[in-house]
Amino acid sequence: MQLIMLGTSAMVPTKTRNHSAIFLSFGSEGLLFDCGEGTQRQLKLAGIKLTKITKIFISHWDGDHILGIPGLIQSLASEDPSKTLNIYGPVGSKEKIEFLKKALNFEIQIEVKVTEITDGTIIDSAEYQVDCASLEHTKPCFGFSFIEKNRRKIKVAKIKELGIPEGPLLGKLQKGESVKFKNKTISPDDTTSVIKGKKITYIADTRKCKNAVTLAEDSDILISESTYARKEREKADTYFHMTSSEAAEIAHASNSKKLILTHISQRYKDPNDLLDEAREIFPNTDLGFDLMKIKP
Repeated sequence: MQLIMLGTSAMVPTKTRNHSAIFLSFGSEGLLFDCGEGTQRQLKLAGIKLTKITKIFISHWDGDHILGIPGLIQSLASEDPSKTLNIYGPVGSKEKIEFLKKALNFEIQIEVKVTEITDGTIIDSAEYQVDCASLEHTKPCFGFSFIEKNRRKIKVAKIKELGIPEGPLLGKLQKGESVKFKNKTISPDDTTSVIKGKKITYIADTRKCKNAVTLAEDSDILISESTYARKEREKADTYFHMTSSEAAEIAHASNSKKLILTHISQRYKDPNDLLDEAREIFPNTDLGFDLMKIKP
């Protein structure tokens, strides 16, 4: 599993910060959270093949979070016409994707499935789930949590001691099932250890709110918008964004382990002031930057 910050700017990109996009590589899956303008180029710079993307999660339909989608779809269709791309976004996303197709006058050769989301679990697979929660912004906006399911690791020494051969029996034990071997019941608790799954939360554009804290609860990594410094609190209120201090307050209240600041306003030539303010409240904070790689 690896996180790559593809874009960490707010509404206006800068020379060093692209529009919002976060890529999560998990096994055969490539999950893209938001897709601002220039995301294709950022993917190339990060060494990520476009065909790796399997799902796109749209927090909301502000341009700095979605303008990369049409070009990305076109390029995917060119590279793998048989591909299926799943897009998850707020109510109205199906219609908006259709508007994009009409406005840009292109045919989508790949299959694009759009799922309109409401609060709760939107994906629940054997290996992970994705939850979302509505945030407080100027338009419908969601935050997302990727939650890796717990998995079991075989205790090799114990398996050798019992003489259990490789094959279906080990598979069942790893699934948490007891098995019969040599007329004995073998428990998964005796032969495997549980590895707790990781939780990664992305808080997109919002004011500080209860849903953001609830969604982020016990996150291993919390990636949060932090558009403004503390002295611009009035602007944050007006435009429904957060200060870095408020992002830190969410990290603290949610018992998150690590905070990454993103969605940085172009006004800050040296955003380390935002980092310092956040660390006053939540010391384990880092400032996100484009192409930053994070191993949860």
